[in-house]
Amino acid sequence: MTLLLEMKQITKEFPGVKALDGVEFNLSAGEFHALVGENGAGKSTLMKVLSGVYSAGTYSGKIVIEDEIQQFKTIRDAERAGVAIIFQELSLVKELTVGENIFLGKEPSKFGVINWSELYQKASKLLKDLHLPIDPRTPVGNLGIGQQQLVEIAKALSQDAKILVLDEPTAALTESEVETLFTILRKLKSRGVGMIYISHKLNEVFEMADKITVLRDGKTVETADAKDLTKNKVIALMVGREVGDIFPKVSHEFGETVLEIKNLNAFDFDNPNKKLVDNVSFSVRKGEVLGIAGLMGAGRSELLMTIFGAWQGKNLGEIFVENKKISINSPSDAIKNGIGFVTEDRKRFGLILEQTILDNSTLAGLKRISGAFLTNFGRETVAVKKVMTSLRVKANSPLTVAGTLSGGNQQKVVLGKWLLTNPKVLFLDEPTRGIDVGAKQEIYAEINKLAKEGLAIVMVSSELPEVLGLSDRVLVLHEGKLTGDFSRAEATPEKVMVAATGESKVIV
Repeated sequence: MTLLLEMKQITKEFPGVKALDGVEFNLSAGEFHALVGENGAGKSTLMKVLSGVYSAGTYSGKIVIEDEIQQFKTIRDAERAGVAIIFQELSLVKELTVGENIFLGKEPSKFGVINWSELYQKASKLLKDLHLPIDPRTPVGNLGIGQQQLVEIAKALSQDAKILVLDEPTAALTESEVETLFTILRKLKSRGVGMIYISHKLNEVFEMADKITVLRDGKTVETADAKDLTKNKVIALMVGREVGDIFPKVSHEFGETVLEIKNLNAFDFDNPNKKLVDNVSFSVRKGEVLGIAGLMGAGRSELLMTIFGAWQGKNLGEIFVENKKISINSPSDAIKNGIGFVTEDRKRFGLILEQTILDNSTLAGLKRISGAFLTNFGRETVAVKKVMTSLRVKANSPLTVAGTLSGGNQQKVVLGKWLLTNPKVLFLDEPTRGIDVGAKQEIYAEINKLAKEGLAIVMVSSELPEVLGLSDRVLVLHEGKLTGDFSRAEATPEKVMVAATGESKVIV
């Protein structure tokens, strides 16, 4: 096959983090090349370099397409060179039609006037070539998520792409939609389009891939023909690192069951027939740290949001707190029943960045701290100062604006907010995302301290060493289903990754 793309010694740094460290990646025409690795391995960063999201000069290394060195300053530069990328988060404008979306920004026109007849004619031909039975005049918002994903691919191919990058393209698709997608991709492959496929679903990878490249910690650890690899070999390459001493070895004493979930189901808001959480049951005890592992799209955050009353889609199931069945229809119901939730995105859902530490810290537990009818500034200040000292929040005073703090200190403020509600169980969704190692260790120490004090903790993390290093027990989700339940002694990186990829056993 003709060599289409060479990425040589690609290195990309962010403040304090080397996201890519001398990565090598090649792609041939008509090749389906899977790019795999744990969350944070550098896959998406590498593709953002290739697609011009990160412009030339912000990274080192060379991109060569068809023997020409490329210096992309913008996404449009990459598109002109034949690179099209489809991110997991769709970029369609739902109010516009399918045809308008496909040619958005590149509409056929003369003297500034769009030729609508030509636009829809071209869109219709493109959809027909891809065997997509979609009317180009249909508003995108009227389509299901699966069809929207296919329109996104049609949009990419309208640019005559030679290289098509697909980042977790099947995360929101049903089985039949996945098969439709794969049929289209096989056709594109036969036409000589080179495809880079990022996915955590190893079944799909081995069904489609000619080659597989594994990234770990921002480095290329293996590139091989798919036929020369096995699933357990790929898993071993993905997780091949030890859990370091950063995680203190602490034993917790467990008490009675605090939270029990029975047969919980949560449905996609945009596609009510698709389950994001599928009949999940579990319990957590006083003093226990329950880790929830899984890959992107596994349903981990949706599970916590549903229990907390924050999921907007349909949901079913039973929730018990201290053996009493409760009904949670909103976050305020969850708070009243002793559930706290440190959310994944602290800046969007955890903090009001323009407000002070004091205002943020008392948001969830104001009545408990200050009184039911009138606020008591003195009482609030004493409570917030106490939690700031306990969590070692580095700030001049409780009146410091939250947005001026470092990421680690912002995360401590969010944690302190929920501790001031005096919860019985605390949900932690990616509790150390985007913070430095020193702040991480302080968060880890606090998690262990809270567990020793008897708090039940449910923690979601995309960092496998973090899950294994902190958890007394590990649950694993795959496509919304519970596929693993391991004690601390049983949980190994290989076992957890096998369950996270939907395999019932290690396949040799």
